[in-house]
Amino acid sequence: MTDPIADMITRIRNAVSARHQRVDIPASRFTAEIARLLEQEGYISGFKMIDAAEATPPLIRIALKYGPKGETVLSGLERVSRPGRRVYLGSGDVTKVMGGLGTSILTTSRGVMTGREAVRAGIGGEVLCNVW
Repeated sequence: MTDPIADMITRIRNAVSARHQRVDIPASRFTAEIARLLEQEGYISGFKMIDAAEATPPLIRIALKYGPKGETVLSGLERVSRPGRRVYLGSGDVTKVMGGLGTSILTTSRGVMTGREAVRAGIGGEVLCNVW
């Protein structure tokens, strides 16, 4: 697999559209950080690392979140920067997703963080994806 981030995003998007309760994703520190941010921002219920003793290869099990009437909390998820076209933004260039209703996820020199955290810290980075 050449792009694990795109694979993660596609698996989550497909699971949400199929109304699954959870989705398993191949684990890495990078995908775990993205899952942590999705949980922190309220787009997923939670995630759990499943180590090599229980599953080969190690997995991240993400519990998807739905509203009280079954409506999806996560309505959109798109990959911005990809291996063929990297997108870097400075701290002043980080834009709001869906007028501030969404979140952009960046990788910076200080780790993976949301666009709001990056602007607050005054740093830029590579835009991984946008979530709304």
